[in-house]
Amino acid sequence: MAFLTKKAMLPFFIIFSYLIAAQKPDSLYNKQEQEDIKYPQLQIKGLFQARYLVGMSKDVDVNGLHHSDHTGTDNNFMIKYMRVQMRAQISKRTEVVVLANLADFKNDPKSRVLENAYLKYTFNPKLAFTVGQFRPWFGLEETYPIDIIKSLDWSNQYTEFGKLGWTSFQIGLSATGQLNLGEIPFQYGVSVVNGNGKNQVNDNDNGKQYSTRLVFGLSEKYNLNFGLNGGIGEVFGKKIYAVGLDLSSVIKFDAKWSLDMQLEAKQATNHPLYFAADPEIRPQNPDEYLIRGAYFLPNVRYEINHRNLSAFELSCRYEYLDTNFRLNSNPRQTITPMFGLEFLKNYGARIQLGMQFDRYKYQMENTTQYNSNLFIIQVQSRF
Repeated sequence: MAFLTKKAMLPFFIIFSYLIAAQKPDSLYNKQEQEDIKYPQLQIKGLFQARYLVGMSKDVDVNGLHHSDHTGTDNNFMIKYMRVQMRAQISKRTEVVVLANLADFKNDPKSRVLENAYLKYTFNPKLAFTVGQFRPWFGLEETYPIDIIKSLDWSNQYTEFGKLGWTSFQIGLSATGQLNLGEIPFQYGVSVVNGNGKNQVNDNDNGKQYSTRLVFGLSEKYNLNFGLNGGIGEVFGKKIYAVGLDLSSVIKFDAKWSLDMQLEAKQATNHPLYFAADPEIRPQNPDEYLIRGAYFLPNVRYEINHRNLSAFELSCRYEYLDTNFRLNSNPRQTITPMFGLEFLKNYGARIQLGMQFDRYKYQMENTTQYNSNLFIIQVQSRF
């Protein structure tokens, strides 16, 4: 593992050395501009998001769980997010960010509520360090906040890869930056995390998970970006890996019409499933337990800008996910058409209506691996 660690971190140290050497010293900045800015500068933001759900499949509740005894709740009001974020710019280069989801108090808050809690130090646009609890860059969805997602929620693969320690909120260290490779805009992210989720007192083993994301700007006209993601790690003495690629584009037909498209695919070791298996019968290699997923999300947007109505959007996400495709394959396909009305610019206020259709190759009674149809009305406001 020591060899893998050194090999994974070598590109990071090369980039770090180059960017430090290229950094513009403080003495070259305008002194008057530095003195005019008073620190700390505080900024408070928030997000409210609520839903009404109706399960439209017999004996399947709003969480997708099948009930052969005909019980279960098939309609529900719920508060998904009540987020509050505070950002403190404590110097020209240093900021501290805290993000909490107060709606998670409805569950056991032991490993919930607190989401972001990190310090970020920016040397220049080419290099910034983040330490604490944050979302490590590993995939396209990590670059979007929840309040501007074009569909109902995160993709199924994003949720599953969060359980694996590659996405969602993790504790560790990250380096990010952007520069030009010739005429090609380039962004990168290198992270090392515990990999056992947010709000944990300690890592649950001595292993760490190392990941890298590289993004290449292929076309400025169509805002076309290509991303590569890769990661290696060790969990309870077993080596694991994850890979992925993604494409995103925004095509503006005119001043009002635009098309936003996202395509992403990932594969990784499903180590939680491996360690949940009986040690006496499971194989030595955890890579026998593999997860694979992909989604495609087109979103059409029309800018209205008429009185209180700013825009409307129409999207339809298709997802494919198989959590154990090599040993016990049971792929899940999800189609989520959504229609949204935006009443304030930048998603300040939005109402969405849609459906979520889940289909499994094999249905299993009294589990969530059962076909279901769900109707959704969602309202949100960001402030």
